[in-house]
Amino acid sequence: MTGANLQTTTADEFTTSDGARLRVVEEGPADAPVTVVLVHGWTLTKHTWDRVATGLPKAAGVEVRTLRYDLRGHGESEPAAPGSATIRRCADDLAELIEQRVPVGPVVLAGHSMGGMTIMALAEQHPELVQQRVAGVALVATSGGDLAAPTLGLPGPVAALANRGERVVRKRLAAARGKRLAPQSSWLRPGMRWLLFGTGADAADVAVTADWVAACNPANMAAYREALAEHERIGALAALRSIPTVVLSGLADRLTPHTHSRRIAEALPDAKLLIYAGAGHMLPLERSVEVTDRIAELVTRAAR
Repeated sequence: MTGANLQTTTADEFTTSDGARLRVVEEGPADAPVTVVLVHGWTLTKHTWDRVATGLPKAAGVEVRTLRYDLRGHGESEPAAPGSATIRRCADDLAELIEQRVPVGPVVLAGHSMGGMTIMALAEQHPELVQQRVAGVALVATSGGDLAAPTLGLPGPVAALANRGERVVRKRLAAARGKRLAPQSSWLRPGMRWLLFGTGADAADVAVTADWVAACNPANMAAYREALAEHERIGALAALRSIPTVVLSGLADRLTPHTHSRRIAEALPDAKLLIYAGAGHMLPLERSVEVTDRIAELVTRAAR
């Protein structure tokens, strides 16, 4: 392995063009043939991808450099300024991160949930960057749109009631001035298990996910929910048609059901679509080995 002596792990900040400071973790040799950029989902953090980042070098059989970072308003990154908690702005942040931190060499992008939507927005807003630099894409438990009023796997009348309640809560969160959604996360765990996980969820995974959600900035959380409702980017997928792509979904996903992944795959006829029975929305935790292997396939192909 030519870069074994250059193996590094660093955590630092990346400052965007509008001054937002984002927390970034970089692992792997500086001269690795492929860099993988891992983008997490709404209310989550870069740690969603920890297992995948750790497992990628062995799974791919080649040296890999990984970058995972907290989206603005998430994790250890700064809260998003008013008006900037949008998928569009996240796509611009991703473009700037690639241009500054990965100026040369092939890039594989993997996005979970809103992270996948950020990649779609990148394709929409920065098609030349995508065509010139991106050698593979993994879209994990994500959607091309139709998220304004999700059914959550509930009967129609119940889903409508749940969505009305969510809109009320969203308005209250938008007006909140606190830095965290909640001081403690234990009360969130039953809801997180039901909403985000499939069968046989690991209690530790549920607990850490609840921790991430509890730490969310309430106003940013509400603003991003508005952005999710407005997200309609199936058409943007056209920019990915020439790029090797894998689409992964959980059969028990309530937030972005497998039908959303099927719709993405229909727009990308050459993409590989895999749906995991019993899995929910948190595939990087619930099916970390499988997700790692699928991204590793993209890395191996890009390194040839």
